[in-house]
Amino acid sequence: MTDRALEIIPSVKPKNWQEILSDLITDPKELLHILRLDINKKPLSLSALSQFSLKVPRPFVEAMQRENWNDPLLLQIWPSEEEEIGLSEYTSDPLHEVKFNPVAGLLHKYQARVLLTAAPHCAIHCRYCFRRHFDYQANTPSRDDWSDSLNYIKADPSIHEVILSGGDPLALSDRHLLWLIQELESISHLKILRIHSRIPIVVPERITSELITMLSHSRFDVVMVIHCNHSQEISENVKKGLAKLRLSKITLLNQSVILAGINDNPAILKELSYTLFSLSILPYYLHLPDKVMGTSHFSVTSDKAIKIINSLRRELPGYLVPILVQEEPGALSKTQLV
Repeated sequence: MTDRALEIIPSVKPKNWQEILSDLITDPKELLHILRLDINKKPLSLSALSQFSLKVPRPFVEAMQRENWNDPLLLQIWPSEEEEIGLSEYTSDPLHEVKFNPVAGLLHKYQARVLLTAAPHCAIHCRYCFRRHFDYQANTPSRDDWSDSLNYIKADPSIHEVILSGGDPLALSDRHLLWLIQELESISHLKILRIHSRIPIVVPERITSELITMLSHSRFDVVMVIHCNHSQEISENVKKGLAKLRLSKITLLNQSVILAGINDNPAILKELSYTLFSLSILPYYLHLPDKVMGTSHFSVTSDKAIKIINSLRRELPGYLVPILVQEEPGALSKTQLV
């Protein structure tokens, strides 16, 4: 046996979730180099990039197809020239959220529940994001400033559920997330904690034993709503992370956005529902895209979306068919379309 055969090749230690979040791809040139793509075939919008930066975790990029400009994951995060299309009905705040923002970090749109913008940042910038123009600078309380939001909740015993959103609440450190949950647990009339997060899909390494312990030992009934639009997003690492959640007492749901050229197809959504169910996740909502400035190229008509849902109803059991909804400013709940 040669000396070379006896060499020990050092193992590469997997990155933890904090390291992944500190090493996001933010340079379009790097992304295209990895995917072996020619920028001339789908030009970059510098204007869109300056308004809403490119941000994508490397594990999510690994799930993209090389040399394919039509990859459904790439289309969700590429700042294309289509974002420069200006339509009068597309605005920076289509849901009028500023009207439901009584104190910093809190939105109170619906009865019995409030939403806290627990973190101002995400692990990924989805180009269709309905909060891409949201004023996070004015809605990122310090720990001391959270008292205003907590006191608002304490003063209203009709509030039974708190939704942690953002940004993405799982971008918070365990220490800060635990502190916030414990503060909420001290409010006796709160019963349910709901966490909306895309991180289990784009950075599954975030699903650590520490996070599982924190959530499974909470006095709350904990619901986690993940955000997955296409079964291609569910890599083997994502499956491993979701399996950890499955073994806890956390209720798992999924919400998707129906996006033109990405998942506006019954077969794609059917496969997504089956894949999610194999991981003990129930489809919850299928959202029509909100009319956010810069996102018109993702638009799907309500008529087309209804036809897709009706097709799914013919092919799937009812519990695997998501509820098709859209949000309307001032409505007391999401509007179910069919």
